[in-house]
Amino acid sequence: MNSSEQVDLKNLGLSELRELIASLGKEKYRLLQVLKWLYPIGIHSIADMTNLSKKFREELSQVSFVSRLLPARIEEARDGTKKFLFQLDDGNRIESVLIPDKSRLTLCISTQAGCAMGCRFCLTGKKGLKRDLTASEILNQILAVRENRPENTSITNIVLMGMGEPLANYENTLKAISWMSCPDAFKFSSRRITLSTVGLIPEIERLAREKVTFQLAISLNASNDETRSRLMPINRRYPLKDLLAVCRRFPLRPRTRITFEYVLIEGVNDSIQDAKELVRILRGIPSKVNLIPLNEAPATPFKRSPEEKIRKFQEVLMESGLTTIVRTSKGLEISAACGQLEAKG
Repeated sequence: MNSSEQVDLKNLGLSELRELIASLGKEKYRLLQVLKWLYPIGIHSIADMTNLSKKFREELSQVSFVSRLLPARIEEARDGTKKFLFQLDDGNRIESVLIPDKSRLTLCISTQAGCAMGCRFCLTGKKGLKRDLTASEILNQILAVRENRPENTSITNIVLMGMGEPLANYENTLKAISWMSCPDAFKFSSRRITLSTVGLIPEIERLAREKVTFQLAISLNASNDETRSRLMPINRRYPLKDLLAVCRRFPLRPRTRITFEYVLIEGVNDSIQDAKELVRILRGIPSKVNLIPLNEAPATPFKRSPEEKIRKFQEVLMESGLTTIVRTSKGLEISAACGQLEAKG
C-alpha cells in the first residue's frame, strides 16, 4: 500500500520530475536514467531501475512509486482489433482499443472514466462522467497495451478519442501528451498523436496560445446548429459559428490541417444538402474530413446511412476540393468501434 505522501512518478511532468530528483541531492543526468526506465523500458517498480544505486532506489521509493495498469479483459475481433478493459484502483473501468491497418498500428486511449458530453449516438456518455483520469492512468494504457501487442509490431499512432472528452481533462491530458512526444520517453512524432474534441472553445483557444504540436480533430457531425444541438448537447453552449471561427484562427504548422469527424446517420445528417452545407461552413479552414458511418447499437435510436448515400456525400465533398476519407469501422463484433466504448465488466 502506497503512502499518501508518495507521488506516482508517471503523474509528474518533466520539471516536476527534475525537481524531485534534485530534492534527493542527485545529479542532473539521473533524470534521463529514470525516464528510460519509466517509458522506453516500462518497468513496474523502482527496484527494477538497476543502474541506480541501491541507496538512490531506496530514497526514491520513500517518496514515490511506479503505477501500472493490468488488463482485466482483452477481446480480439476477426479483423485483428483488440479491446482492453482496465479496472482502476477505485473500481471505475476504462477501455482502450488497438487497431491494425496495413503499416499502422493505432492505439485509441481514454482520458476519462465515462463522459459528460452526452452525444446521442455514443454509448460512452450513457452512464455519465465518473471522473477524470490522472496523467499516469492515461500513459499506463499505452504501456499496458504495448506489453500485449502482437509480436514484431510497434504502436505507430496514438489517438485520444476513446472514453471521455480530452479537453475536459485538460491538464492531465496535456501532461500525458508531453511524455508521448518526448524524445526521452515514448518518442511518438507529433504528427502521429491526434486529440479529438467535441469542441470546447475555451480549451481550444488555450491550445492555440500554448502552440501545441499534435494533430487536432473536431467531432462535428452536422452542418447546422439545429441538427448538431440535437446530436450533441455541447453545441448549445458552443454553437457552430463560434466553434468554426476558433478553428479558422487556430495556428497550424505548415502542411497540417484540422480533421473534422462526421458520423453519418440515416435521415439525420446525410443528405446532399447537408454535404453542400458542410462544404460551405468549412471554407477557409485548412481541413480534411473523416466520414464515419454510424456504428449502430441497441441503446441508441439511430441507423447507419446506406452505402450509396455515404458515397454520394463523399463525392460532394471531394468535388469541392475537400480531402475526404470514409473511415472503415473495425472491431464491431466486440463493441470496439467508434462510439461503442462503455467499459462493461
